[in-house]
Amino acid sequence: MALNYYKKEDKVLLAVDCIIFGFDKKNLKLLLVKRNFEPEKGNWSLIGGFLKKDENLDEAAARVLQTLTGLNNIYMEQLYAYSMVDRDPAERTISVAYFALIDIESHQFEGVQLDTAGWFDLKKAPPLIFDHGMMVEKAVSRLRRRALTKPIGFELLPEKFTMRQLQALYESILDKKLDKRNFVNKFNSLDVLVKLDEKDMTVARKGAYLYQFDKDKYDRKVEEGFSFKL
Repeated sequence: MALNYYKKEDKVLLAVDCIIFGFDKKNLKLLLVKRNFEPEKGNWSLIGGFLKKDENLDEAAARVLQTLTGLNNIYMEQLYAYSMVDRDPAERTISVAYFALIDIESHQFEGVQLDTAGWFDLKKAPPLIFDHGMMVEKAVSRLRRRALTKPIGFELLPEKFTMRQLQALYESILDKKLDKRNFVNKFNSLDVLVKLDEKDMTVARKGAYLYQFDKDKYDRKVEEGFSFKL
C-alpha cells in the first residue's frame, strides 16, 4: 500500500552546486565554468551535478568536486536549498548549495575535467546562470560570518603565511581595510598562531616572519571554553 502511495507523488531532480572560494595572497577568488550544454550553453556557471540514489548530499557534493576538479579533503559546508519552481527551465530541479574553501597555491587540480574552468576575482565575476548569483551572494555572507567566529580563513592560506597575507585575506573576505596594529594585536591575543624562525624574503628587503595556525592548540582551547572572535 505504501509503495502505491509513493508512486502517486511527483518526482523532482535534486542537484548540488558548489561555490568554490580560493585566495591568491591578494584577492578572494571564485571558481566558475562555462556551461557546455543547453539551456544556457556557453554561459558561466557554478560547478554542480545531481544526487545519485546511493549517496547523501555531502557525498554528492564531495563527488562532484572531486570528479570535476580533482580536489578532495577540503573544507565544505552546506549552505542553503533553492527550490523556485522555474529556477531551471529544463526540468523541475531543487538545488542544495555548498561552499568550499581552498588555498589556490597549494592545490594542483590534478585530473581536472573542466577545460573552460577559471578563477575570477569575486568583484569581477561574470553574470551567472539561473539563481547561481544568489547562491554566491549568500555564500559570501556566510563566509564573512564564519570568518569572524571560526578560524576557517586558514583553509584559504598555505600552511605557512605572513601576517600581512593573513590581514589581506580578512580584508578580502570582509571587503574593508583593517588597521594593521589592531589586527595583529587581536590575533596575538587569540594565541592560536605559531611564529616560525623562517621568513618570506620576497615581500621586503628584511623579509617577513612566517606563521602557522596551531589547530591542536585551538581545539584544546575550544574544549576549555575558548571563543574565536575577531
